[in-house]
Amino acid sequence: MAKEIAGQIKLQVKGGAANPSPPIGPALGSKGINIMEFCKQFNARTQDKAGKILPVVITYYTDKSFDFIIKTPPVAIQLLEVTKQKSGSAEPNRKKIAEVTWEQVKAIATDKMADLNCFTIDSAMRMVAGTARSMGISVKGEFPESN
Repeated sequence: MAKEIAGQIKLQVKGGAANPSPPIGPALGSKGINIMEFCKQFNARTQDKAGKILPVVITYYTDKSFDFIIKTPPVAIQLLEVTKQKSGSAEPNRKKIAEVTWEQVKAIATDKMADLNCFTIDSAMRMVAGTARSMGISVKGEFPESN
């Protein structure tokens, strides 16, 4: 017999640094989930990605047990890491803060492909380029045509 799902919680947590303080503690505590158990499991599974912000989807059940899925870091965070910037531009249409190449865009798109709602690497690259544009990061060169 499958467990009955009571709901889902979506959080963004730094890898290897989950602790019971906000936002994790209040989000899980209000649902009756064991906070320390989640923190231990999350930190164990994200030791290799320490310091990176990771989205996590926690599914909790009526018997107060839970499962969670760790996703890849958001595209905006990956773009900031590649360009070595602290944040995006305040005026992305006027002030450009950095440039990325299509190879860098392709690397981010292939990494994030599992979490995006597209089927081809070209469409994933266009999504990443759009995020870059909205952050004030310009993409060098022409879009590489795939044959």
